[in-house]
Amino acid sequence: MDLKKRLLWLVIWGVSFGYIESAVVVYLREIYYPNGFSFPLVPIDKKTLAIETAREAATLVLLWSTAVLSYRRLQSRVAAFFIMFGIWDIFYYIFLKILLDWPQSLSTWDILFLIPFPWVGPVWAPVAVSAALITLSVIVLYLNERGVYPRFGPLSLIAGVAGGLTVIASFIFAASAVLEGRAPEHFFIPLFLTGYLLGLFSYAYALCRTRSLHDKRV
Repeated sequence: MDLKKRLLWLVIWGVSFGYIESAVVVYLREIYYPNGFSFPLVPIDKKTLAIETAREAATLVLLWSTAVLSYRRLQSRVAAFFIMFGIWDIFYYIFLKILLDWPQSLSTWDILFLIPFPWVGPVWAPVAVSAALITLSVIVLYLNERGVYPRFGPLSLIAGVAGGLTVIASFIFAASAVLEGRAPEHFFIPLFLTGYLLGLFSYAYALCRTRSLHDKRV
């Protein structure tokens, strides 16, 4: 299967699961926010919270399983994972806008994730991350298809992991108000941008160092 067909199916997967995710949220909001979602959060019983957290974990496993079935090389699998993740995330918000006319704008606050702690941020932040993941991962798959493999050495990996953790930290720090039963007020944009730029550097540095088709390493 050529790259265009593989990408098409990855996009179809991401869009489809974006709808499934938004449908789940529609049901949850009917139960907990019948008058519309807003902060501070309505308390959720422990059983439902545990089920929702496990559902999020299962989604990540499903994403990775699909990537493993789609590609043989680890680098290509990670790229496929990020493409599906990014498309899923963006279309989640697109479908919520269609179904609930929410969010009102890209600056609207949202609960982003629950693992290992609640993540909170304005909608533009996860969308920006997803857009970057999709773009850079498509470039990686395009190169892989032609036998060119970006060299994600120690510096790239450290920068990538540090960038990802920093972005996550910006979401978790913003959630402190939510955990105290208040509406979030401040998003740590400098912290987010630091992590975001580290992630971009990780990819850019690796793309500058490639290896040929005959190199069998990851």
